[in-house]
Amino acid sequence: GDGRVVPTFLEKALRGEPIPVHGGGTQTRSFCYIEDMVEGIFRASIKDGIEGEVINLGSPEEISILDLATLVVELTNSNSPIQILDGREDDPKRRCPDITKAKTLLGWEPKTSLRDGLKKTIEWLKSYLRR
Repeated sequence: GDGRVVPTFLEKALRGEPIPVHGGGTQTRSFCYIEDMVEGIFRASIKDGIEGEVINLGSPEEISILDLATLVVELTNSNSPIQILDGREDDPKRRCPDITKAKTLLGWEPKTSLRDGLKKTIEWLKSYLRR
């Protein structure tokens, strides 16, 4: 219920409800699986000599919101329709981190693809909802 796109899309798809896509869905985002993010944060926390450095952690795998909605419907085997809504004011057109410093300074980059991360998240969410 916090408005984040992945939990919102997954919840709607698993319930068979319409998946809300604002502004046509051409805006892009990138998503990093939690295990990969924790590994990046850990490496940054133990690396000597990088005090004061700004290091982007995240996935450079970029996807449009409409494509994300379509992928969620596919992976959940849902019949949810994708509902195109008006755009949101101040919604960035693109979000994708430059992880060059993470690769160079930390030897880090995400290992889990968006598809695989979503599959793991869907399985967890299904087990959570059954409780």
